[in-house]
Amino acid sequence: MAAGAAAAFGACASRSLEPDRASAPAFRISLAQWSLHRSLHAKTLDPLDFPVVARRQFDIGGVEYVNSFYGGRAKDHSYLRELRKRCSDHGVESLLIMCDGEGSLGDANAAERANAVENHKKWIEAAQFLGCKSIRVNAYGSGPPEDHAAAAADSLTKLADWNGHDLNILVENHGGLSSNGAWLAGVMRRAGHPRVGTLPDFGNFRIAEGHAYDRYLGVSELMPFAKAVSAKSYAFNASGDETTIDYARMIQIVLGAGYRAWIGVEYEGDAHSESEGIQLTKALLERLRPGQI
Repeated sequence: MAAGAAAAFGACASRSLEPDRASAPAFRISLAQWSLHRSLHAKTLDPLDFPVVARRQFDIGGVEYVNSFYGGRAKDHSYLRELRKRCSDHGVESLLIMCDGEGSLGDANAAERANAVENHKKWIEAAQFLGCKSIRVNAYGSGPPEDHAAAAADSLTKLADWNGHDLNILVENHGGLSSNGAWLAGVMRRAGHPRVGTLPDFGNFRIAEGHAYDRYLGVSELMPFAKAVSAKSYAFNASGDETTIDYARMIQIVLGAGYRAWIGVEYEGDAHSESEGIQLTKALLERLRPGQI
């Protein structure tokens, strides 16, 4: 049962709901499911209990799912209804589904690209059923950078316009060309669609082996198109500061772009337990969050 599984992750925290907009902080903090990937892969955490753990263990009121943990459940409305109920019961908002493994939206081969677009549609429907605002996709593909960008922009626009759905289609810097901030910003401009945007990640700027893009420049380039933000973290020192990423600088970039929505905790390190890493990331975001807006 949900309560039993969630209890294994620690004592219950307050179930206070998010503040209303009149007194809302500069940003709200959500939890990316990938932060708990070790527990989910080990099957010590049921994916259905993710929103329960987010609230009870960490007092976080927004969640970001990863499609790989829900396998063939994208069209299982009975399962999704139970997931939606657990969110409702614990005052948790479903924000987005991170979609991987569904093909390359920027593939040079038109048939492969069309197949990738088709594969993502079930996750658009699942996200809408859960009440999400967005899905996160990848801009992987092939061919020269300009051709790759044009193909990716075309696929993103097709998904955004599909079947009258009104979800955002977001691209994360997630390796390869997508980790080149200038290139991905160019894809956004090519798409030119109000519901095609970015999900800047603080940590994913590895373009190739031994070649990394400047993370601060990259986030700056992606923020004008951002509809979600991922606060990737790896390790912390005794003062509670992230040792790989200058979080103060990142938050300044994010807020300086006028962003005032959710920032997702995404702990990916192994220097701390999953629970500790999530708590440390949340605490750092709270410490750096300015006063009310």
